[in-house]
Amino acid sequence: QVQLVESGGGLVQAGGSLRLSCAASGSRVLFNDMAWYRQAPGKQRELVASIFGAGRTNYADSVKGRFTISRENAKNTVYLQMNSLKPEDTAIYYCYMRNYDYWGQGTQVTVSS
Repeated sequence: QVQLVESGGGLVQAGGSLRLSCAASGSRVLFNDMAWYRQAPGKQRELVASIFGAGRTNYADSVKGRFTISRENAKNTVYLQMNSLKPEDTAIYYCYMRNYDYWGQGTQVTVSS
């Protein structure tokens, strides 16, 4: 059974940094396409960043140069390093395992101005 557990969210001032973690069980992140999505109040869920099996990554234009997605195979964990945070980054962030169409429970990120 696949499980994804996110952590690392919180409250941070604009310009600050956070690192989100997504610990997976039931399948290896190395062999899955993984992604981070976010959903702000009143808005649709949007793709933030993806990492594919071969290690290729892509990012939403709004986060390019500020966010970095990575994975640590030994810990079976995917990360999202978020720098230079802006108030508009405030959202619930979700980890997604595309091959299984499985979502984590989400972690709240709030950026104050």
